Amino acid sequence: MYFIGTFVHATNQEEVLEEERRHGEFSLIIDAETPLAALKKFRDKIVNYRATSDFFQGNCNVYLIQLFEFDGFPVKEAMMLNYKSIAGDPLMPFIRCSLPNDMTDSCRLFDWENNAPEIDGQQEKLFLAFEAGSTQALVEPDDVFKLSEHN
Repeated sequence: MYFIGTFVHATNQEEVLEEERRHGEFSLIIDAETPLAALKKFRDKIVNYRATSDFFQGNCNVYLIQLFEFDGFPVKEAMMLNYKSIAGDPLMPFIRCSLPNDMTDSCRLFDWENNAPEIDGQQEKLFLAFEAGSTQALVEPDDVFKLSEHN
C-alpha cells in the first residue's frame, strides 16, 4: 500500500522574536505493508532530516494531520490531496523545498508582489484565472505551457 502523510511543524520556538520562529507543512510518501510501518518510516525520515539538513531546527514540534492510504494512484482523473485557504492577502515570504534529498534541499524562496508569487525573485507564470461567479477559466495553460525556470 502507498501511504502519504501530511504534517505541520513549528520550529525555532525558543526564539523570542516572531520573525525568527517558523511554521509550515510537508508531506511524506512511502510504500509500506501497514499504516504502522509507514508511520515508523515517516518518523525515521523526519529524524534523518533533523540530523542532516536545516529542516526542523531548534525547539520543534511536528504533527501528523492526515494519513492517506492508496492501493494505487488515480489514472483516469486527477485527485486533489490537499487544499489550503488562508485569510487575508499573502504578505510574508516563505520557503518551499520540493523532493529534498542527500544531495540538495531543493529549496526556493517564495514571496508575493501585488498578490502574485515570485520564486527566487522571478515572477511566476499564471496557470489558471477565474472571475468571481464563473466556473469558466479566463486564463488557462495552452499546449506549450512550461513551468517557470528557477536557478
